[in-house]
Amino acid sequence: MRAPNRRDDEVRQLLDTPHPAVPADLVARATVRGRRTVRRRRVRRQVLWVLLVAAVVAGIVLAVLAWPEHHDPAGDTGDGTWWSPVSLGRLPAPLLRLPR
Repeated sequence: MRAPNRRDDEVRQLLDTPHPAVPADLVARATVRGRRTVRRRRVRRQVLWVLLVAAVVAGIVLAVLAWPEHHDPAGDTGDGTWWSPVSLGRLPAPLLRLPR
């Protein structure tokens, strides 16, 4: 025979008491709250997607504007610089050069 378990006795005592009354409009309130939560999540997701697309487009536009023009050997100044179309002036050539 097992010794009586105090936790089992406490659970039985809780289950023997009358259960609390559930409000009549509980389902309606839960439904409204759930719809509100879903709507907020959907709007948040749409805003994040719009921001992501805008950031990608802005990055592409910036990359196109900052991309150096095609190198023209006839117009080469010989000082190893290139002109930036973003009006940053003459920028130094990259420090890393491949050996010849």
